[in-house]
Amino acid sequence: MQRYTTATVLEEPITPPVQVNYTKLLINGQFVDSASGKTFPTLDPRTGEVIAHVSEGDAEDVNRAVSAARKAFDEGPWPKMSAYERSRIILRFADLVEKHMQELAQLETWDNGKPYEQALKAELPLFVRLFHYYAGWADKIHGLTVPADGPHHVQVLHEPIGVAGQIIPWNFPLLMYAWKVGPALACGNTIVLKSAEQHH
Repeated sequence: MQRYTTATVLEEPITPPVQVNYTKLLINGQFVDSASGKTFPTLDPRTGEVIAHVSEGDAEDVNRAVSAARKAFDEGPWPKMSAYERSRIILRFADLVEKHMQELAQLETWDNGKPYEQALKAELPLFVRLFHYYAGWADKIHGLTVPADGPHHVQVLHEPIGVAGQIIPWNFPLLMYAWKVGPALACGNTIVLKSAEQHH
């Protein structure tokens, strides 16, 4: 059993060999500035150095994101595609995360400040396992026929409900993401996601 601590570790600060290109809000498949144009710095919690300046969303941006997600739900392919195909897409996502686990662990350590070994050997493997698990849900969600008195037919159908709003806390953001987003996507919903400011 691996044990982890939140105590200070003697680990060199990790700065992944990447250039941060995406600092805007992702709305409707496009990276856009916030409505206000405001940004705020996201800091390396171990050194205090600025990693990047990212767009600061507000209520207007949330409304834009919800409208786009609703349109994607009403008009897009995700809730209408077969559960099997949704499952395959979620599995491909999990496989991509697994393929790039070392780079993602470096990024998570850089941005969140957690020990690299914890990100690499605990959080990301669990993230991948959770998405594999939820991908398996997609084609296992079935309706139910309920016995009824008289000449009646009672049936329960499970259908996507629409836009799922998700706020991801600063502690274990990858696991929180998987726990919240995985089931919503597997069930055919669209997502509006907000990460906690404390994470930045």
